[in-house]
Amino acid sequence: MSKPVVAIVGRPNVGKSTLFNALAGSKIAIVQDTPGVTRDRIYADVTWLDKSFTLIDTGGIEPDSNDIILSQMREQAQIAIDTADVILFLTDVRQGMVDADAKVADMLRRSRKPVLLVVNKVDSTAKFMMDVYEFYNLGIGEPIPISSANRQGLGDMLDEIVKHFPQDLDESEEEDIPRIAIVGKPNVGKSSLINRILGEERLIVSDIAGTTRDAVDARVTWEGKDYIFIDTAGLRRKGKIREEIERYSVIRTVTAVERADVAVLVIDAQEGVTEQDARIAGVAHEKGKGMIIAVNKWDAIEKDDKTIYQYTRKIREVLSYMPYAQLVFISAKTGLRVSRLFETLEAVIENQTLRIQTGVLNEILAEAVAMQQPPSDKGKRLKIYYMTQVSVKPPTFVVFVNDKELMHFSYVRYIENKIREAFGFAGTPLKFLIRERSEKNL
Repeated sequence: MSKPVVAIVGRPNVGKSTLFNALAGSKIAIVQDTPGVTRDRIYADVTWLDKSFTLIDTGGIEPDSNDIILSQMREQAQIAIDTADVILFLTDVRQGMVDADAKVADMLRRSRKPVLLVVNKVDSTAKFMMDVYEFYNLGIGEPIPISSANRQGLGDMLDEIVKHFPQDLDESEEEDIPRIAIVGKPNVGKSSLINRILGEERLIVSDIAGTTRDAVDARVTWEGKDYIFIDTAGLRRKGKIREEIERYSVIRTVTAVERADVAVLVIDAQEGVTEQDARIAGVAHEKGKGMIIAVNKWDAIEKDDKTIYQYTRKIREVLSYMPYAQLVFISAKTGLRVSRLFETLEAVIENQTLRIQTGVLNEILAEAVAMQQPPSDKGKRLKIYYMTQVSVKPPTFVVFVNDKELMHFSYVRYIENKIREAFGFAGTPLKFLIRERSEKNL
């Protein structure tokens, strides 16, 4: 089941980032020292009363004039409308209601998405409540007073947010059908690839509503197997956003990847792999999704016997944090190797759901420990008692040790490599949870 998506929309300086950080908690302060993984944290996973959702911050507006404020707020609102299940429209009680608020409220009202009007910087209800009432004039419901900085009123606001989540989404019929998100920068050929897949004569295609989004997912049957393709290319990008394009690409990716089992990152072979590709791939990596890199427009490249190896090496360098990702060189225009893409998809899906018996895992662990001694610190050596697999999508392992602090990242990577040597797990990340146990409790 995919998580609902909640988007924050609002003018500059109304406290969007403060609210985002308050809801995201300490997670937002953790910067992963992994090349290519998104550092501009515009999304976070939030849990409230056993309900989880993905929060996205559509901020980043630095306008020069009132006209630019309004046009960029409209753009921001459109992104929220396209991608979110619930929209938080944030206003500022100290600045009061302004013209831009009213115009964006009109857009949001017409979106038919649930919109919560949140009035920020209400540090004292006794002092500011009369000013809060002014926001009723926006015509989008009852204003919810909060103070992001002081974390006042957040509980009441979260209660209202979760009320708008779909209660019992009946996806049972489609639960077992793999969901594939086609992601990548604008103009790399995502639409062409989707069209090529849908246009194959051997495919049986039926359009199904895109769960809670405006985008339409495509259900595809390829050689007797069903897939649901989630197309991020269809989401609109109005106007010239320039530096904001990357942010919006990441937002679209987050919402698509959240619903997917496997992400297919489309790269333009003529342009080569870029840092923005690495950022988009980082979303799928962080969320533990299967990963295929489709190098598109391969037919347009002049090639010799070394070309494919040079491309592979460059991609592996830029996406060094995901060596498990599978590469396919295709042409959406001519259909070159599109069948290979499906073969790779099937292999990745199989690896995502692969389970390994505890006994076999611990044989691999014992051999790994014998070949390379666990690390030690100040005379105390790490002891690894045993390991077991607890879930799939992605395959997740719990490792029981005497001291978590001694379990260095590099040794976890060493054990991961040993597991991959034995079982492959091509195309899927592996997740390791380290648990501390005393020898007495074993």
